[in-house]
Amino acid sequence: MPGRSIPLFGLCLALLAAAVGASAAPYVPTDDAVVLETLPTRPGDPAAAELRRMRAAAAAAPGDVESASRLARRFFDMAMAEGDPRYVGYAEAALRAWPESASAPVEILVLHGMLRQYRHDFARSMADFDLALKSDPANTEARAWRAAILMVQADYAAARRECELLAENATELHATACSAYVGATTGHARAAHERLSAALARRAAVDPGFEVWIQTRLAEMSWRTGELATAERHFRRGLALGVDDNFLLAAFADFLLERGRAAEVLPLLRKWERSDTLLLRLALAARALKLPEAEKYSRTLGDRFADAGLRGEKLHLQEEARYLLDLKGDARAALAAASENYRMQREPRDALVLIEAALAARDPGAAEPALQWLESTGFESARIRDAAAKLKALRP
Repeated sequence: MPGRSIPLFGLCLALLAAAVGASAAPYVPTDDAVVLETLPTRPGDPAAAELRRMRAAAAAAPGDVESASRLARRFFDMAMAEGDPRYVGYAEAALRAWPESASAPVEILVLHGMLRQYRHDFARSMADFDLALKSDPANTEARAWRAAILMVQADYAAARRECELLAENATELHATACSAYVGATTGHARAAHERLSAALARRAAVDPGFEVWIQTRLAEMSWRTGELATAERHFRRGLALGVDDNFLLAAFADFLLERGRAAEVLPLLRKWERSDTLLLRLALAARALKLPEAEKYSRTLGDRFADAGLRGEKLHLQEEARYLLDLKGDARAALAAASENYRMQREPRDALVLIEAALAARDPGAAEPALQWLESTGFESARIRDAAAKLKALRP
């Protein structure tokens, strides 16, 4: 599956994506040099120094594919690490000289596809990857991202075929990671864990970003099968790699919250308030501990979701549904958000929030797509299956 690339810092670009007031017209600058926002940096931060070097390189060669692609890829890494979609806007700006077309460089097409999938524009993302693969059929990154998108759409047969094609050109570990991800989601979590663990053990050196992805997936597989000590070991191995990863932090926070260990979530996520996904977990932990910060976190989340709605963004509907359900206690609003989210993406956590929102709203019919998904896949999760059983009991 897609691994994170080697960190590269790039040019700090202006982003026309600031929140707009309900009655105010957005400010559109007439000059590309106008800076609307700059990324936060710390004095002496080596990443900031590299950022300045990349800015100089990109400014000196505005038409250079290599400089632009390095820049866009680094901003994508930052978006993945921090869960902040503004970085995707910076990356898109870096690539605007190369619109998607059959004549665009393969690296640019792959990056366009990665950025579009981040925004949940899956159809156009798949089209970008298709163009890349027509020019370079052995491009493993484009192939892996196609498999990832198909997993999000719960098209497991197609994802499995992509994994088979990936295996023709990828390393054994990448191919195994791809097929194990499919197997773990379709009722074979324990076998998938064994295969992926063995493949990881056979590999002498693994890119830390890719290993974070593997350790997170292994942790989730163990969690689903009730092997909680093993799951925690994988989570902590991922953290020990020292790679900032929004998905690892969110998954481990969910694990701790489900285990009643909210106090451990606070130090884990305290510096991650800028991420909506992680701020949600902070708010849930603070509420469980009855801390005064809970109200501040909840209010900030509400403001961010409102701002995103004004901008027409729907990147965090799953988190918004959880916010409405678990923090605001508004089951009907949560069910509406979870239902809209499930129409776009159908990963296990999307099914979970839809089923739990439908249960709280006492509306089993609203979660029928997720219930059908659960039965057809054999997905292993005590929490989802318990909620589904309670929801089915409400059927007339």
